[in-house]
Amino acid sequence: QVQLVESGGDSVQAGGSLRLSCVASGTVDYMGWFRQAPGKQREGVAAVNSYGSASYADSVKGRFTISKDNAKNTLYLQMSSLKPEDTAMYYCAATRSRFLLYPLTDEYPYWGQGTRVSVSS
Repeated sequence: QVQLVESGGDSVQAGGSLRLSCVASGTVDYMGWFRQAPGKQREGVAAVNSYGSASYADSVKGRFTISKDNAKNTLYLQMSSLKPEDTAMYYCAATRSRFLLYPLTDEYPYWGQGTRVSVSS
């Protein structure tokens, strides 16, 4: 079993930046960030594997950057130009699989508890 612990969520003004982190207790390969806003379904935001192959949701392309430190089993999400619609609980997810057909869908066995991001206008 792998434990995931997220951090970095905060309340910011629109246009601001935040960096989320997720530390895994064991070795994993593909990791991703998902978010769920109140009253909405959880959606994939970004994902990356140990080779550095990254995927992004259209809504965050050009604003968010995902990265992974394989030595530290740590995932990051650098978020810039934040918008009120980015407000959500952000979850980290992970799998030991190196290849995922749809990395922005719920294919991950391990999930964190979430970190809250609130963006005000």
